[in-house]
Amino acid sequence: MKICIVTDAWLPQVNGVVTTLVELHDGLVARGHEVTMIEPSAFKRFPCPGYREIELAWRPARGVATALDKARPDAIHIATEGPIGSAARAHCLRRGLAFTTAFHTRFPELLAKALHVPERWGYAWFRRFHAASSGVMVPSAGMLEILRGHGFERLRPWSHGVDLSLFEPVAGADLGLPRPVFLYVGRVSYEKNLEAFLTLDLPGSKVVYGVGPLLERLKRAHPAVHWRGIVPRAELVRIYSAADVFVFPSRNETFGLVMLEAMACGTPVAAYPVAGPLDVVGSSLGGALDPDLRVAAMRALALLREGARERALAFDWHSVCRQFLEHLVPADAGAKLAAAPA
Repeated sequence: MKICIVTDAWLPQVNGVVTTLVELHDGLVARGHEVTMIEPSAFKRFPCPGYREIELAWRPARGVATALDKARPDAIHIATEGPIGSAARAHCLRRGLAFTTAFHTRFPELLAKALHVPERWGYAWFRRFHAASSGVMVPSAGMLEILRGHGFERLRPWSHGVDLSLFEPVAGADLGLPRPVFLYVGRVSYEKNLEAFLTLDLPGSKVVYGVGPLLERLKRAHPAVHWRGIVPRAELVRIYSAADVFVFPSRNETFGLVMLEAMACGTPVAAYPVAGPLDVVGSSLGGALDPDLRVAAMRALALLREGARERALAFDWHSVCRQFLEHLVPADAGAKLAAAPA
């Protein structure tokens, strides 16, 4: 099958959306499908306001239309709602082409925190964007219910996975810091609620890997925290394995892929009982959820690392790719999708 995936988020960006799409691309190709990515590198770009490390395509409409016409895909999936995704949506509507979309990021909450835009305005815009989709793929049951409450239709559950061959426990891993080590990996940005972790009264050491628009301010406010920036993805395996607890303070996640990566390396997760952690950790022995994040962190510290790894094993990429393929629709209403051998 010829599949076209349209996205504003792609390498060299470092975030959960990019990781998910890279793994999806590789998984689909491995199953025998022909995958065309329409992504920012083919266009003139400009820094995203407030997130200068993320570059957005400048006026990509013509290039997106040309790329879609050239690809002649059997199925079209629009992964993001940015300039490239919007251009693809407009082209498909003009040509009468069906497509699916995905809700990867809770931008209404992000806009509310960063720009003080009312959440209901953000959800109204995103509801309009996804209204033309033949299926909106949502990575967690909790997020699906939130979107349903905001009037979204044609929602499709599509869980995410983790590369279990890459993310696995590393014996003897150590960061050279006083233990226990409480770790956060991810963007240092408004929606991550990072100060909830940074202000916790915890023993040992707090470590943060990541960058973002709040980095310099938070570094000044919390000098006792060990700030480590960005490292190559493969190095994260050792870092996750060296931590005693992975603390995930966000309340506004659609999924939270870093939690899966940490658990796959045997590190229990501490988080709030909200959408994302409820789906990834749930009531398993992979971590602890509590309205009091410190309580969750200390409970997670007492958990066995084997329980975290066992929970991660339930999220493999084979089932993720299969579920994605099941949700695709023929771009041409008169066509049928042909499955490739697994």
